Amino acid sequence: MATVNREEVTIQADAELLARLRQIAGDDGRDFHAVLEDALSVYIRLHEYEGVRPEVAAHLKASIERHRRLYELLAQ
Repeated sequence: MATVNREEVTIQADAELLARLRQIAGDDGRDFHAVLEDALSVYIRLHEYEGVRPEVAAHLKASIERHRRLYELLAQ
């Protein structure tokens, strides 16, 4: 098992957010700190997400142009 370098921090946060996080931890049978660490990891991944790759966006645009009438009919 890999050793994780941990650092102790003190935070101030909305009491309702912390209560909800504690409830989630309790419901899942997990430690509060583990759930908090998971939440931080998800936030970082979302923050680093760059969006749709250009080639995917180009393919979608071409598909919309090619099938515009079909999409209009389906939307009705």
